[in-house]
Amino acid sequence: MKSLDLTKPHLIIMVGIPGAGKSFFAEQFAETFKAPIVNFEKIRRDLFTEPTFNNDEDLMVEKITTNLLNQIVKTDRTIVYVGQTDLRAERMDLARKVRSLGYEPMFVWVQTEPITAQRRAQKTSGLTKELFEARIKKFSPPHPNEKAIVISGKHTFASQIKIVLKRLVEPRQKTSQPSPAQQKPITARLPVRNRNILIR
Repeated sequence: MKSLDLTKPHLIIMVGIPGAGKSFFAEQFAETFKAPIVNFEKIRRDLFTEPTFNNDEDLMVEKITTNLLNQIVKTDRTIVYVGQTDLRAERMDLARKVRSLGYEPMFVWVQTEPITAQRRAQKTSGLTKELFEARIKKFSPPHPNEKAIVISGKHTFASQIKIVLKRLVEPRQKTSQPSPAQQKPITARLPVRNRNILIR
């Protein structure tokens, strides 16, 4: 797919349970928008050959992830973010931060049923069943106010990118609507057979 430039830099924030497909779709979005990725779990895997997923490890990875994001936002480029977004409070803090820097946050919620997600998480990151279940309990689904775009973690990227592109195009369509003075009168579109109808 040809790369797409956005008029305003976005932070595309991936949301979902472990194994939902966030990293897969993040890679595809990055290719589509020619955007850098900040991926919490990839950084963890690069740092630790046998991750333990404990608090100390999380804090170390979070520090690196935050520093990396702080540097990339200076470029005013669209960024794809796969980080700690399980809690609504975490997502809201992130959204406020990037808005203050001139970015538009966009939440993409990747949905996959837990059985499939657990199998994927165990295979790709070594997440145990116990840790997976703990993450599931911790996960807070996006609130309607977050206006998350919902995509399926079991469908192809080609089918799901259309949903994201539609959301990105909507603001442009609203701003490009002709003014009332530019619009043709409604009567100009009436069929000929209705010309003698008097509307009071």
